[in-house]
Amino acid sequence: MRSVEAFRGDLQRETTEWRRYLHENPELDYLLHNTAKFVTEKLASFGINHIETGIAETGIVALIQGEGGDGPTIGLRADMDALPIIEASSKPWSSKIPGKMHACGHDGHTAMLLGAAKYLASTRKFKGSVALIFQPAEEVELPSGALRMVQEGIMDRFGISQVFGMHNQPGMEIGKFGICDGPIMGSQDDFDIVVKGRGGHAASPHRTIDPVVIAAQIIVGLQTLVSRKTDPRESLVISVTKLNAARAYNIIPDQVEIAGTVRTLASGLQDFAEREISAAAEGIARGFRADIEFTYRRSVPVTVNHTEGTNLAVKAARNLVGPASVDDKLKVSLGAEDFSYMLEARPGAFIFLGNGATASVHHPAYDFNDEALPYGIGYWVNLVETVLGTRSVGELEWGDVK
Repeated sequence: MRSVEAFRGDLQRETTEWRRYLHENPELDYLLHNTAKFVTEKLASFGINHIETGIAETGIVALIQGEGGDGPTIGLRADMDALPIIEASSKPWSSKIPGKMHACGHDGHTAMLLGAAKYLASTRKFKGSVALIFQPAEEVELPSGALRMVQEGIMDRFGISQVFGMHNQPGMEIGKFGICDGPIMGSQDDFDIVVKGRGGHAASPHRTIDPVVIAAQIIVGLQTLVSRKTDPRESLVISVTKLNAARAYNIIPDQVEIAGTVRTLASGLQDFAEREISAAAEGIARGFRADIEFTYRRSVPVTVNHTEGTNLAVKAARNLVGPASVDDKLKVSLGAEDFSYMLEARPGAFIFLGNGATASVHHPAYDFNDEALPYGIGYWVNLVETVLGTRSVGELEWGDVK
């Protein structure tokens, strides 16, 4: 297995240039035409001959065949899209596109997988094949890029038997990894409530059925669903994130729009949330002689790591940085990740990579830490040589997973 030193020097400098170029030129959703062109040209320059583009509009899958003979194909996935945020990082490589920035580190994810692709294409010390999956639209609501790539058949089309993903983690030290078996990230459901009352002049509230007051009561009422109706040992978050009412000081509107998100680790709690949010909102509204419209969407399922894939990921990371730098009992996050769709289609695992003491993801001051690049590249290479290597797992340096 390779140590991180194998991925410093020229490869780190080159991937840093790629990462900063991508950061300066962010694109959103499925409209990743420049990003996809950049990735495709780099892959071709590495001598990779099997590159398929246009999957889920701007997604890419490229195959590298090993020189060790026949074997399975494993998938490695990087997301490529940015976010609609005005950047405030003050870095020399800040976004050149107003209102768009790589605030989640997908520029780093793409650069690390490109770095691993260059290394693996030059060494090919493995059996079988590696499928490099460059995915658009991780940040969008349904249909997300991962879902569309799965629906368009990439797992069968490229013969992928296992699939692996990675995400940077602000607050985790550079050179550290975190993972756990089973659920590692929550589901994401979204809801909309339209409160329909009777508007009028703000000086005469008695002549109205005020949807603003009703909406306020609904928002407060939803807080008790978690605190008083669910087992405190279970994970459920209900957050109201949008409120849209009148635009003038002296108008009570006819209706108010409420929207929010639900995060959990269990499908039963998704059922509970959908049922109880609707019932609470309708009951409160009827008490004020108002009506509601309710919409509930299940956007992203729980991200669940498979045991074998988790063990392989832990072995690969420990062979790169040592046992003490890999937390295999990482606390579950209720953030959502559409890689969950790929893990529903194939076994595998999702791991976190330390990004250091940076701003959090989705923050205007966030930036991917380039010091993390050799660790991400090294993890991908070690993972390939762990899963597809010519040596048996029992011969790996750090022994059994603990």
